[in-house]
Amino acid sequence: MSPSLYLALAIHNHQPVGNFEFVFEEAFEKAYLPLVELLERHPSIRLALHYTGPLRNWLFEQKPDFLQRVRNLVEQGQVEIMTGGYYEPILVSIPDADKLGQIAKLSAAVQSDFGYSPSGAWLAERVWEPQLAKIFHEAGVAYTIVDDTHFKYVGLTDDDLFGYYVTEEQGYILKIFGSSKHLRYSIPWKPVKEVITWLREQAERNTSPAPRVAVMGDDGEKFGLWPTTYEHVWRNGWFEEFFCALEENAAWLKTISPADYARQFPAIGRVYLPAASYDEMTEWALPADMSADLTDLKHQLREEGRDDVLRFIRGGFWRNFLVKYPEVNNMHKKMLRVHDKLHAAWNDMPEASRWAAVDHLWAGQCNCPYWHGVFGGIYLSHIRKANYEHLLAAENAVDQAVRGAEGWIEIDEVDFTRDTHQELLIETPAMNLYFSPSKGGALFEWDWRAKRFNLLNNLTRRKEGYHRTLLRASQEAARHKAAEGEASGEAEGKVVSIHDLVRSKEEGLEKYLFYDWYQRSALLDHFLHPGVSLEAFRTACYGEAGDFVDQPYAAKISRSDGVVAVTLAREGHVWVGDVFNAVRVEKTVTVNCQGTSLPIRYVVTNQGAVTLAMPFGVEFNFSLLSGHSHDAYYEVPGVELEDDYLDSIGELADVREVNLLHEWFRFHIRLTFDRPATLWRMPIETISNSEGGFERGYQCSCVLPLWTIHLAPGESWEVNLQVDLSDPEP
Repeated sequence: MSPSLYLALAIHNHQPVGNFEFVFEEAFEKAYLPLVELLERHPSIRLALHYTGPLRNWLFEQKPDFLQRVRNLVEQGQVEIMTGGYYEPILVSIPDADKLGQIAKLSAAVQSDFGYSPSGAWLAERVWEPQLAKIFHEAGVAYTIVDDTHFKYVGLTDDDLFGYYVTEEQGYILKIFGSSKHLRYSIPWKPVKEVITWLREQAERNTSPAPRVAVMGDDGEKFGLWPTTYEHVWRNGWFEEFFCALEENAAWLKTISPADYARQFPAIGRVYLPAASYDEMTEWALPADMSADLTDLKHQLREEGRDDVLRFIRGGFWRNFLVKYPEVNNMHKKMLRVHDKLHAAWNDMPEASRWAAVDHLWAGQCNCPYWHGVFGGIYLSHIRKANYEHLLAAENAVDQAVRGAEGWIEIDEVDFTRDTHQELLIETPAMNLYFSPSKGGALFEWDWRAKRFNLLNNLTRRKEGYHRTLLRASQEAARHKAAEGEASGEAEGKVVSIHDLVRSKEEGLEKYLFYDWYQRSALLDHFLHPGVSLEAFRTACYGEAGDFVDQPYAAKISRSDGVVAVTLAREGHVWVGDVFNAVRVEKTVTVNCQGTSLPIRYVVTNQGAVTLAMPFGVEFNFSLLSGHSHDAYYEVPGVELEDDYLDSIGELADVREVNLLHEWFRFHIRLTFDRPATLWRMPIETISNSEGGFERGYQCSCVLPLWTIHLAPGESWEVNLQVDLSDPEP
């Protein structure tokens, strides 16, 4: 008897490049291994599995027997293995050569590991744009899976999606399945009986001669690693019960891999899908307030049963993350720069180093720090660090082959950020220094090349749409705490989807919601009104007296004997009482072709008609990953700090030197001044949401030396600073 309905499941398993070893291990024990064991117990169940390159590399090194078990399932015809970009990039965001190369690399790995030639590709975060049809076709991919959201944007309904469609780009065709949001939100959150009932209803509605197929593509981590799911899915046996139910209903319901369905049955028709991702991603890509408003609107419409209106509601565009987070754009443009440098130097590099550099470039394209939603994404500093580490490894290999290990310095004035403003890039064998004359003359990337580390890999504190949820939850908890005890995001005996869960890893997080009005980088010039306190500065609740922090500077470059001097100057203004007084700030940074010392000279000139008397400071934000670790700390000569952690807050007078050290990574940053300064130090901490709940995250350590300057009209004041990078002494 032919089945009335097929069920095609595709389980996507992924860990980011640079994720912690314990996360890989926990995900393996709680999600990846139990699923394979379940499949071994139920040999009649068919589905597709996808393992990304970072996870595959870890499994290859740590769990080779596991890969053999998966291969056995493949050889038995029970499991299909999907390909995709090896390091799970957002394909539309990387050059076409890298798209094809990454897919080819994972397809070759699938063939090697499992003896299987993949025909389907997992699309990272289901970020689709129409030109991908041609890329996939050229890569030998027959089909991919996107969300039903994509199809609904062109007017199709849930009932239209029990099969696949064909699209094309320049005549190159691709088969596309739509993953059911209903199934994604039901498996494993709803009772098994309810899921089977829904599937039976779909089978009974079939009026076409070809069997319909219900498709669900989703993350493997939701089956054990996400909060509450291990207990629910494995210990309480939801997945075992589900597979047994599938077997019991095999007379009308049959599992099938997407590849087998695509080979056996024709397409429903043609379709041309717009640029889209899954529904939640389109919400996250919007500006914060609009994202929160859209979420509220959808909740309201669902409660009112207004599906007739909901189907016309749509969110934003994935590429807007490059606008929403300038830090994402900087990382993305760094990736493009390294790609261009590598391909320009291709014929000058030995083959082995050439392909090693390509692999580092591709690892630096891993999607995880290029966006943010309900997962850590850009907020996870160790994930950002890993991408930069690989990009710098690739860049180091290129420059070593083309320029050698010493004695060179390169200057590039280019629109690095692609916004029509010219950035100034200084590169040596020891350091990369990227300046933004149009935005405060700031230093926004500072690469310590031997360490493959961007010292300014920071994140600005900004509003997120879900901060509204946190504030509401805290208010609700306060109202009910006395009567009902601590509030919880989970109802008694109920498993809640990660998209609906409100959890907090720390009480009172709403008190840390501070928002910056400028991007946290280095060489940021502040004129503060007299009386501004460290607390006011830390909480971004103060008034800036000058117009220098994020305003344009003019750049001038001089070069001689392996030394480049970059002078950035601005003719700006400072409020003195009710007078907007003219002031010139000039900062000169001297870069040597050798070494990791950076001398900086400031000259402040009062060009106005009134006396200037106020604090002037230069802000640095160093991202050293560990805010509260015993081996990451401050040192100030001659001062015993009560709290020396990098997330400490403090004010010290008459300081000429401050050191930031990280013993584990062997970082020593020494900052000295030839005039004694009042030193402010504080952490930049963000409040983000992740699968584990709301959390406070250390992003960087802000160091601000301040001098009170007294300048009569026409007078100048100067100070010399120096930053030295070295390994800490044993």
